[in-house]
Amino acid sequence: MRNSAGVVAVTVIAAVIAGCSGSSSGAHSGSGSTAPVRANPAPTESNPPGDIPDNQVYVAYRPTSGFTGFTVKVPEGWARTDKGGATVFTDKLNSVTITTATASTAPTVTSVKNTVVPQLSRQMTKFASPKVSQVTRKAGAVALLTYQGDSAKGPVTGKVVRDAFERYAFYQQGHEVDLTLSGPVNADNVDPWRTVSDSFSWR
Repeated sequence: MRNSAGVVAVTVIAAVIAGCSGSSSGAHSGSGSTAPVRANPAPTESNPPGDIPDNQVYVAYRPTSGFTGFTVKVPEGWARTDKGGATVFTDKLNSVTITTATASTAPTVTSVKNTVVPQLSRQMTKFASPKVSQVTRKAGAVALLTYQGDSAKGPVTGKVVRDAFERYAFYQQGHEVDLTLSGPVNADNVDPWRTVSDSFSWR
């Protein structure tokens, strides 16, 4: 009887040890299977606010009302609004604004300084750093006015952005087309703005 009891006791102890070992192993295995996986973080925007992506696609805009004698490329996918005789394409912090007018003479550096600069200084909040020059684009010689000003408050955030502007005044046979490109001061949009301004052509 003692030998039988001893055998039973040894068997029970062995079973308990095996059970504990299995439980410990199972817990370890379970812990390993549920450990968080270190996934790569989602890619973030590497460009500063307002930078237009290098892979931006441009499409031709041809007005169908008012003066229709020109075409210009604008960034594809930007929202378009028509207001007060101006056509505006916007995306986030950038915009392309197109206006037309009749004029008896072509805009010059002097005429822009004497008429456009004072007008903008009255209309724009914190208008500053106006500089007028004559530059050449594919459409020919054009008067260029660069300046800075505060944007209107964002409709959602209420944030005001300091913007940089390039205003090109194209002229042909009594028609003036003003092309204004704007975005945050620190954005690097030299190449996109050159693409847009170089694409302007008369038709």
